[in-house]
Amino acid sequence: MFYWLDFDRLISLFQYDEWDPLLFSTTFFLFLFFGLLIAHRYLSANKTGRVLLLLVFSFFFYYKVSGLFFLLLIFTSFINYYGAILIGNSKSRTGKKILFFLTIVINLALLGYFKYTNFFIQIINDIGKASLDPLEILLPIGISFYTFKAISYIVEVYWENIEPEKNFLDFTLYISYFANILAGPIDRADAFLPQVKKDYEVRKAEIGMTIYLIAAGLFKKVVIADYISLNFVDRIFDSPLRYTGVENLLSIYGYALQIYCDFSGYSDMAIGISLLLGFKLMENFNSPYQAGSVAEFWRRWHISLSTWLLDYLFRPLQMKFRNLRILGNALALVITFGLCGLWHGANWTFIFWGAVHGFFMAFSIFTAKPRKLFYSRLKLTDSRYVKVFRVIITFHLVAAAWVFFRVADIQTGFDVFKQIFNFFQGEVFMQFVEAYPAILILIIVGYILHFIPKSVEIKTAEIISNTPLIGQAAILALMFWIAAQAKSADLQPFIYFQF
Repeated sequence: MFYWLDFDRLISLFQYDEWDPLLFSTTFFLFLFFGLLIAHRYLSANKTGRVLLLLVFSFFFYYKVSGLFFLLLIFTSFINYYGAILIGNSKSRTGKKILFFLTIVINLALLGYFKYTNFFIQIINDIGKASLDPLEILLPIGISFYTFKAISYIVEVYWENIEPEKNFLDFTLYISYFANILAGPIDRADAFLPQVKKDYEVRKAEIGMTIYLIAAGLFKKVVIADYISLNFVDRIFDSPLRYTGVENLLSIYGYALQIYCDFSGYSDMAIGISLLLGFKLMENFNSPYQAGSVAEFWRRWHISLSTWLLDYLFRPLQMKFRNLRILGNALALVITFGLCGLWHGANWTFIFWGAVHGFFMAFSIFTAKPRKLFYSRLKLTDSRYVKVFRVIITFHLVAAAWVFFRVADIQTGFDVFKQIFNFFQGEVFMQFVEAYPAILILIIVGYILHFIPKSVEIKTAEIISNTPLIGQAAILALMFWIAAQAKSADLQPFIYFQF
């Protein structure tokens, strides 16, 4: 029977299946998004119609990846919409503060229940020698991202930086917008909501940038990240003691590239898709491995999260510890990055990873003056060689920390380094090259593309913008074909969906 006449199969496409989520890289999403673009264009002059259309699509999109948890989105929107209005209308400072803390507590309670309940049960069992059974709790995909969007909105209203949104549909679209609901960027309400209200407009240059971003995102995610993950990285990190130090070291380089390509690939596609709908999402990555310090890395990596942590966690802590001066800044950094690790997952490995970054940042603060004096005396302050050296050192610090982000437990992470230092076996490298040439080529290509100057990306987007429409369609079709050839039979969801 022809596929399009198989009604049971057709109906199943629109039903929730935890093993078949709706991802940007699937042909079904491409088909649905094409229909959305046509309908959105038809409603271009009808603002309410556009918002309703995007809401329906967003709820369906989230239903396809997380089932009935789309109802949680509606509840989150309801709580924060009316919470902000009550805060904004409150004449009493005490009343405003109570409403603010109540709304924040509800947001954090939802996040805490779904994400951390079993983690705390495990801690109670380990510390108190109890035997509490874990609860059967499913984690709503993307809950950390839309909860942080909601919290930032409530904080800004409480600080009186923005007025409460009066249109419930507009606010709900901000919380549930499909392109960034699963893995960011964590856009702010004051940047997103005005775009909902403005007239729909897409410029020619934005179409070229869209084609470039979607093509780049597909290549990063499917061709590089998925391939090296399935065929190399996963095998090493799952059982590092079975492999030599050379293979473990290469897996560190591979995973550093994999997580960047996976996450930035999603962000690229989200930003590109949004441009076609008239929305400009914030930039989320800026060549993070070109950073010359860990602090600069965090100004380039997951920018929407790092700025969120800076505004709503680090700066308040910095003010609280201001009397401690440098020690206070260091303490604020350690706490911020420890909580950053916890935000990423309910596992000691994530907390350890965050603490490592906090230590790197604190160490940098304490050694800033001696390092500056050292470079000055040697007249190396503006040296190109020093800058390259700092980039290399920073990359290896970040890559080493990624080990604990990936492994199942902290001991396995130490096993990776144990093999590198105690069982390196350098002669295995040539055997690896002979056995896995495609893996090595993809890793090299991935890093070369990462270190290409930003100006090259901009110029490429300009060239695509000036390409005739049929040429643009051919470029995108070619990238989908390449992605289809590289795609494994095993579906690989984006790494950050689990957060």
